[in-house]
Amino acid sequence: MMPSLKNTGANFKYIASRSGLTGTALAQKFGVSNSTTDYHEILNDQEVDLILITTRHDQHAGMVIESLNAGKNVFVEKPLSLNNEDLNLIIKAHKNSGKVLTVGFNRRFSPHIEKIKSIVGNSQMNVIATMNAGNIPSSVWVHDMKVGGGRIVGEACHFIDLITFLTGSKVKSVCMNAMGVNPEENTDNASILLKYENGSTGVINYFSNGSKSYSKERLEVFSQERTIIMDNFRTTEGYGTKGFSKMKTKLDKGHQRQFQLLIERVKNGGEALIPFDEIVNTTRASFA
Repeated sequence: MMPSLKNTGANFKYIASRSGLTGTALAQKFGVSNSTTDYHEILNDQEVDLILITTRHDQHAGMVIESLNAGKNVFVEKPLSLNNEDLNLIIKAHKNSGKVLTVGFNRRFSPHIEKIKSIVGNSQMNVIATMNAGNIPSSVWVHDMKVGGGRIVGEACHFIDLITFLTGSKVKSVCMNAMGVNPEENTDNASILLKYENGSTGVINYFSNGSKSYSKERLEVFSQERTIIMDNFRTTEGYGTKGFSKMKTKLDKGHQRQFQLLIERVKNGGEALIPFDEIVNTTRASFA
């Protein structure tokens, strides 16, 4: 995040970390004025316009609510929350605050996704997203349902948001089929089928049992006799797409663009970077 935020023109006043050592090292590296172990210092400072939350997943909801109640704009890494109860409290706090809440669904800001969106518009479409996520040992915190929420809620939500952006619609139903005879609740090998309000469909294949030598993320879009393939946010190829055949860049998942737009919104005002109702819909779909 810090390198992506570096050239946005934002003034960074605080960085907080639990032990203080990590925060102090980053503060020195990126020219942040203050390092603290108490994030309430940041919430209580009237000069602070925007809070960036990058903790473990189980702390997101509580910190979002505290930040909104303190009158701050909020950016939080995904997921927004781990359960509907916390999500409902966030919705209430957001409504009462009048502030902007953004979740780090950076993929929609990649130039590859923006190009695909410019071609397909809001037409009905079929989208297949494959995340070759790789294995993470079962002892790691992301698998703990109370701390990390599992990788579907914690990570696959990226692609729920991405398909929502491309279709210009919201998820109305969800079906998931997980690998194994009796899969665990925190499975990270599953296919998710999404039905959208406008008739579009999305398939998210979230697999942790693939080869590391294969692309980590791949997207296929089928719409109006056109097919567009995006490979790992490096190349995008169009078939039947008049005026477009191929786009190639260095790896660009949209982080830089996301933060550039976010800082502009905080400074100058304007609509939310991601409509709040879409964020809520994506979060509920990940729970489903």
